[in-house]
Amino acid sequence: MMPKPWLHGFLDLCLLAMLRERADYGYGLAQRLATAGVADVPGGTLYPALLRLEEQGLAVPRWAPSESGPRRKYYEITPAGLAALAAQARQWATFRDGVDTLLTAQASAPVTVSGSAPGSAPASPKETR
Repeated sequence: MMPKPWLHGFLDLCLLAMLRERADYGYGLAQRLATAGVADVPGGTLYPALLRLEEQGLAVPRWAPSESGPRRKYYEITPAGLAALAAQARQWATFRDGVDTLLTAQASAPVTVSGSAPGSAPASPKETR
């Protein structure tokens, strides 16, 4: 699962990607996020994000009847939402590739302690007094 600070940064991107596939309502989107392994998103996080997408013109709501209760508010991606998704997806790919480069380099590099030469052991507590 995605850590909560990361989720807030990438939730709009995830929502736009799911809405590109098909229109959906809030609870359905939350279930899809959880099923994808991204996060269990509480309503207090999800619904403000959907409202933000609506206010930015990236998604539009429509009310539709439900088979199991009251009607539901479905969200659909707009042409502006598709353009924003494409731009954010490019930015995400660049960011992801940069992090992958750092993680790959760090995995193969020897571990050093700040201020010590590579390969040397850290100073013992007695040596630092």
